[in-house]
Amino acid sequence: MAITGGEAVVRALKALGVTQVFGVVGTAMLEVYDALHDESGIRYVGVRHEQNAVHMADGYARISGRPGVVFAGQPGPGVTNLISGLAEARLAFSPVVVIAGDTSTAQVDRDTFQEVDQKSILAPVTKRTVTVTSAARIGEYIREAFLVATAGRMGPVVVNIPSDLLSASVESVELPELPAQAASAPDPAAVESAARLLSEARRPLILAGAGVTWSRGNDALRAFAERLGAPVAASPGHGDALPNDFPLYVGQVGPRGNPVATELLEQADVVLALGTRLAYNTTLFKRSSLAPDVRIIQTDVEATALARYFPTALAVPADTRAFLEALCSADIEGQRDAQWIQSARTRRAELVAQRVQSAEEHSGALTPAVVYAALNAVLPRDTIVTIDTGTISLHAVDGMQVYLPPALLTPLDFGIVGFSYAAGLGAKLAAPSRPVLTVIGDGGFSMALIELATAADAGIHTITVVVDNGSWGAEKAYQRDFFEGRYTGSELANPDFAMIAAAYGAHGVTATTVAELQDAVRGALDAATSTVIAVPVDPDSITSFRKDSFPHRVATSSIGS
Repeated sequence: MAITGGEAVVRALKALGVTQVFGVVGTAMLEVYDALHDESGIRYVGVRHEQNAVHMADGYARISGRPGVVFAGQPGPGVTNLISGLAEARLAFSPVVVIAGDTSTAQVDRDTFQEVDQKSILAPVTKRTVTVTSAARIGEYIREAFLVATAGRMGPVVVNIPSDLLSASVESVELPELPAQAASAPDPAAVESAARLLSEARRPLILAGAGVTWSRGNDALRAFAERLGAPVAASPGHGDALPNDFPLYVGQVGPRGNPVATELLEQADVVLALGTRLAYNTTLFKRSSLAPDVRIIQTDVEATALARYFPTALAVPADTRAFLEALCSADIEGQRDAQWIQSARTRRAELVAQRVQSAEEHSGALTPAVVYAALNAVLPRDTIVTIDTGTISLHAVDGMQVYLPPALLTPLDFGIVGFSYAAGLGAKLAAPSRPVLTVIGDGGFSMALIELATAADAGIHTITVVVDNGSWGAEKAYQRDFFEGRYTGSELANPDFAMIAAAYGAHGVTATTVAELQDAVRGALDAATSTVIAVPVDPDSITSFRKDSFPHRVATSSIGS
């Protein structure tokens, strides 16, 4: 049976189990869109900007565990708009698959309209980028893209398809099923070695990274932590490895974490690093982030991540969940430093209590930390939280409490501003029964608010809290503390975000007190539409959380130190 190349794309996606696609329509892929019109099993959400389509697919993938799919219908600018979103997904190891329209084969290398070398441009920000060479092989290329995106350390893949191949006539081909990808099991000898090192540990710390939730090893982590009796910290952005009220959980480490977890990492004699590279946001690449005599047991699905930044006592290339399940059956003995472990639990409890108290007793202008404590008090346990980058994330990444993994989405190592709103829309489509709360700054929301129209069109209902300090907060804090308050380019004159939300069909409200904020969230949880809550905060509640970025300058302010 003869079909068009566009029909071959849609049939391949259906055969691969795709039910959700995000994208921006374009002339190069109209054959695909025409085929999609008759396919009821795949929902298409039209997005206002290609970067946000990738963020939505990224959020969808992180929550569902399945590849997020994007259509970039216009070659050239429609494809270059993908770059920042793909770079974010690449550094988050998120399996996003993009189908992109490309220049017709007859017009390649003629400087035709919107022609760019899409494959070369996208290669640095993807796990793989390919260009289809034959209409008959469209399904083969797409199937391969899904295999690559989900194998080992996952990541985004782009399939460029020249427009003439999509209109070509091809024979319908039934794609073979994707092979089941068995988790890479650890070497039994490595498990025995890990058990021996943990038996010798007096102050063991479990450090949970992205590999825990990507492998869906959360239950195994909980079981092993209970068996070992060791505190569990998380690398930044991965605080959903365990329910945050789990007795042994101490929070996230690093500049976006909290001092309790960070100090435990500095004191532990054995660190069990699970699916974490111990990279910049976790350790700042500083040896002083760890104890001088620490022995590191590190596991990751990607062998090249092991011992890359710090020497290890044991490196285990394996799936994180498989390694944890093996450890649960291993023979681990030894005596722990009970006082050290109890102190960790006590200090963690005191930190959480202090945060709660700050919201209950606060008066005057709100601060970001108070906002997050107030939100924690009213959000359901199954809430998914998406957090943006910048100053607002300093308190939010560790301060927002989550309980049902996967539940926490952040921009991770790429640190892109404006990520969290679109990612929240994708997360909601992946888990429609769960509340989704987005925390974003005024600068970030200004970049993302065009997707309020997408949310209205598609009926996607999320709650967005815009923490408005009237500035690019991190840059303003550095200018205050290191450049004598010479503010240039860091202050923002913002519109009324609540009114803008209403113009897009959402419910918009401004909250200036803890009570107003909590009432707005309660109402939003029951609302039949999206809600945007604008929260003006103290413009001075900004922090130079990376003071070591300016060793050549002397701080001029002690605020936020």
